[in-house]
Amino acid sequence: MSFSPRSPLQLITVALGVTLVLAVTPIAAQASVKNPTTKTVLKAAQKAMAKESGVHIYVTSKTGTVKSVVVVDIGATFGEETITSGKDRVKIIVTPTDAYLSGSVTGLTKIMGLTAAEQKKVGTLSVVMKAGTSPYTSFHTNLTTSVLSGILPRAKGTKYKVSGDRAKDYQLSWKTAASSTASATKSVLTISSGSRTLPIKEVISGTTGGGTTAFSKWGEHVHRYAPAVADTIPYATVIG
Repeated sequence: MSFSPRSPLQLITVALGVTLVLAVTPIAAQASVKNPTTKTVLKAAQKAMAKESGVHIYVTSKTGTVKSVVVVDIGATFGEETITSGKDRVKIIVTPTDAYLSGSVTGLTKIMGLTAAEQKKVGTLSVVMKAGTSPYTSFHTNLTTSVLSGILPRAKGTKYKVSGDRAKDYQLSWKTAASSTASATKSVLTISSGSRTLPIKEVISGTTGGGTTAFSKWGEHVHRYAPAVADTIPYATVIG
């Protein structure tokens, strides 16, 4: 059985060896979009995110009685994600040459979908996936800046308004219909009205739970160190 990595924002419905060199410019409180509308705010945010080298994302959610926390650092070529859902835990590291997956017994089986036999092979090791392989590409796409282009909603069906606080930030809201695996939800994304039109927070609410995604450290430069070779196990050994 193969596991299917999900993007950081998709995980709202469900740091170790870290070196960060921050180059973060505060988001100034001055209007950045003239005559703002849904379309112009989305266009400005897309353009602003394309210039950023990285971002820190902190997601908290609750489904029923289970609380989950997802912490993500997205960089140009490096990335890291830690998922904690109840007692289940998973950690993913992406470098330019490899991706690594580790976690608790239940984290690997419940969150990542490994079978009991596959998890037993992994144990306390990290599954290593080489660049150029399909598993690596999936993780790399989800944990590097290329994923940012997909976090904004479509203009159609999205409503725009100005926040009611002193910041007067832009707020975009939309609804997602229920599916066979998820209940209907409402999302509200707050985007800075300052000189850098960047996402600040997204709040998702639904009948079975909800969560909040906070964006910070826009412009951070992310670097991660790979686990020692002796502490890894090849993907093909686990899945093959």
